[in-house]
Amino acid sequence: MKTRHVFSTPDLVAAQATMDAAREAGVDDRDILLIARSDIELASIPNERKEADTDLMPAALRGAGYGSVAGLLAGLTAVVIAPIGLTLAGAAAATVAGGLVGCWASALMGSALPDPIRRKFDALIQQGRILVIIDGDRELLAQAEARVLANTTDVDVLPFDALSAMA
Repeated sequence: MKTRHVFSTPDLVAAQATMDAAREAGVDDRDILLIARSDIELASIPNERKEADTDLMPAALRGAGYGSVAGLLAGLTAVVIAPIGLTLAGAAAATVAGGLVGCWASALMGSALPDPIRRKFDALIQQGRILVIIDGDRELLAQAEARVLANTTDVDVLPFDALSAMA
């Protein structure tokens, strides 16, 4: 399971040095993302480096999980109640339906919420700092963090250690 670490850099030069150090430590290029103030992102950061600015995907995944569990419980309850006459196939259909409804409802809510990293470090982003997000397993992240701190200056490790939504 991949986790996510966040580094704060003062400018694009330091962000690039941080990304280079992470790559040298073995972090895959697809696992490095950037977050910055909107004017900096529009002018200087390529689209493939931008972190999504909403909580859409994590919310959809959580909703699918919770909805599936709720649908499964509802389906199994219906199987136990004899007069309804629902079979295990009906319980499976209820599980799928619950997952779809949960995913849809949570995705709608998540699209309205900012990304958790943006919410937590909004003040730094508004000051013009560029956040470098690195995803990986704990061992790789420890190596990357050591390499980043050894090879770059004016980089801060931010207190954020969470599971990556897209592991």
